[in-house]
Amino acid sequence: MKRLLGILLACSFILPSIAIAQGSSGFSIEKTFHVASSGGWDYISVGPGNNRIYVSHGTQVNILDETTGDSVGVIPGTTGVHGIAFDLALNKGYTSNGRLNNVTVFDLKTNQIIAQVSAGQNPDAIMFDDFSKKIITCNGRSKDLSVIDPESDKVIATIPVPGKPETAVSDGQGKIFVNIEDKNEISEVNIVTNAVEASWSIAPGEGPTGLAIDRKTKRLFAGCDKQMIVVDATSGKVVDKLPIGDGCDGVGFDSGLKYAFASCGEGKLSIIEELGADKFKVLDNVQTKRSARTIAVDEIKHAVFLPAADMEPAAAAGERPKMMPGTFQVLVVAKK
Repeated sequence: MKRLLGILLACSFILPSIAIAQGSSGFSIEKTFHVASSGGWDYISVGPGNNRIYVSHGTQVNILDETTGDSVGVIPGTTGVHGIAFDLALNKGYTSNGRLNNVTVFDLKTNQIIAQVSAGQNPDAIMFDDFSKKIITCNGRSKDLSVIDPESDKVIATIPVPGKPETAVSDGQGKIFVNIEDKNEISEVNIVTNAVEASWSIAPGEGPTGLAIDRKTKRLFAGCDKQMIVVDATSGKVVDKLPIGDGCDGVGFDSGLKYAFASCGEGKLSIIEELGADKFKVLDNVQTKRSARTIAVDEIKHAVFLPAADMEPAAAAGERPKMMPGTFQVLVVAKK
């Protein structure tokens, strides 16, 4: 994803809850977890049933208690870390380290590092596919996917894709769907044959970043420039397009609520309600914070986690503003 870079410290504490007006979704900012450090970030992940959230942060991963925001651990040495994935059956976590071109493997109970696995160039998004039981990284610079076997912690396949892969999701039935950011496409990958079977245009969507799936309706939700594009995962047909905030870099889905969330850097969490396989509506645009671009959704607690920071004014037109040191935080957006 479009990460912000920096160096960090490990300690964290919880700030008082922030109350804002609720929209029609009932979601609002409930808490803010503040990680007292300077440093950039990318993805955030909800841990597998351990009441923890894992936050990529510069050269390490901060592990926070999901309820209180207290620091409960750190995974060090993950320079340029983008994402975190989990294989609960093997009690392992995996981080994609963009600047190191590798993946760190760690023990979910002790947080101890188990192995380092070489991947493609600039591994960005990372996921666990519950069908193949494999870890998959999206490698932005080498334009391919690395398939890692968690049993051996070795790359067993490299799958070329037609452009820069941003985010991948699984249908749980042998297909992986990948946003191809620089081609405005979604590629369908067969994880059994380790080959791209189709690539679909998602026009008028441009620059797809975040991606989520509703496995029941077989609908993909691609976060693009000011639009969420809904795609039929069986045919590649664009089903709908809906307006969202500017600067989307993450999309999540709550299968219980049937809500698709788009985290947008302008300071909005756009919420799309799925009324049916072919019917959607913009339910809400919750005010969050500028720079809150990436997202993790806890489908059990119906909570959304958004990393963010206070930003300095841009020095010149078109220049990305710098993060104000010591302001990194995680916003907890929940349904009242």
